[in-house]
Amino acid sequence: MWLSITVLILTARVDLGRHLFYDARMSGNGQQSCASCHKQELAFTDGKARAVGSTGEQHPRSAMSLVNLSRARLLTWSNPHLQTLEEQALTPMFGDHPVELGVKTEAYLQAIRKDSIYRKLFAASETPYTVEGITQAIAAFERTLVSNRSPYDRYHYGGDDKAISESAKRGETLFFSEPLSCFRCHGGSTFSDTSELKDNGLLPEGGRFKAPTLRNIAVTGPYMHDGRLATLDAVLDHYSSGGVHSPKQDELIRGFPLSQQDRADLLAFLHSLTDEVFLHDSLYANPWLTR
Repeated sequence: MWLSITVLILTARVDLGRHLFYDARMSGNGQQSCASCHKQELAFTDGKARAVGSTGEQHPRSAMSLVNLSRARLLTWSNPHLQTLEEQALTPMFGDHPVELGVKTEAYLQAIRKDSIYRKLFAASETPYTVEGITQAIAAFERTLVSNRSPYDRYHYGGDDKAISESAKRGETLFFSEPLSCFRCHGGSTFSDTSELKDNGLLPEGGRFKAPTLRNIAVTGPYMHDGRLATLDAVLDHYSSGGVHSPKQDELIRGFPLSQQDRADLLAFLHSLTDEVFLHDSLYANPWLTR
């Protein structure tokens, strides 16, 4: 009985978090929500080189995918000190360098207190009308954003040998081979480095960033922390050339030969990581549109 009640509360909290995630009232201009920079069909990115906040200010960073963050230790491009999704949510809500959502706390709390839908959701999830309660609910929703139903998953874990092309299979071999060593920064089931920031040879002056997930990478361009590379072809050019050869860049960024066939195979493999089911799953969609 106790377990059943706990599950119901957690389910209700996820539902509350999904409503909050898509609620434009959370922004200072009343027109943007978390989903403005994290669109489901783009694997919860926004398709822009650099995100734009509620004041119209362009940010120095692109909007990172929120996929599979429940397993991640690094939650942003360059800040290793944010340890939980609850902590991380405070930055887009209240950060002012740059302004992202620009939440006006008291006005927002008053607005949602008056909403009949929220009254039911907050009560069912036993969540208080506080900033802490809101971040807990948003984080609960974000932890459900699990992408693991791509063609690659059906091939690699589901035993469907025809789920991906022969080209993609060759691309997987290249991905996990020397001297490419892509897997050393994009490893594990998330295809990401969850442990440390690294200099990927992008900036002459140096800079250490998270290696983002490659899941759904075909729909999350433009690429890199500032969106400077428009296509996956450009990304392959960068790494095959060995980066900018800065003395600060990681030793793994040293370049490698890449034939046209190799390139095509690697791209086929990367495309096989697109989880179309996830990108269109109603569980993650805007709940306000069906109200």
